[in-house]
Amino acid sequence: MSDANIRIPAEARDRLARIASSEGMSLRGYLSHLAETLLTAEERTARAEQARAALRTWNGYDPSASEQAELDAELDRRLTEAGVR
Repeated sequence: MSDANIRIPAEARDRLARIASSEGMSLRGYLSHLAETLLTAEERTARAEQARAALRTWNGYDPSASEQAELDAELDRRLTEAGVR
């Protein structure tokens, strides 16, 4: 596998290096792990649709777009309230 250089601010590099070290990994290994495990927007959308389809099949759960928007807003509100966002 060939390597590539990526230019990022030194602060970001140092933070990623600390995170990698706390996980017992090198920065190179940590970034490779992230690249292998993080999902693209398209992959997240596909997985969400698969989950919705499984729920529809399993128990009939099938919220409308407006119901889904309300549920998303409620989740956002709760996350904000909990200090997560």
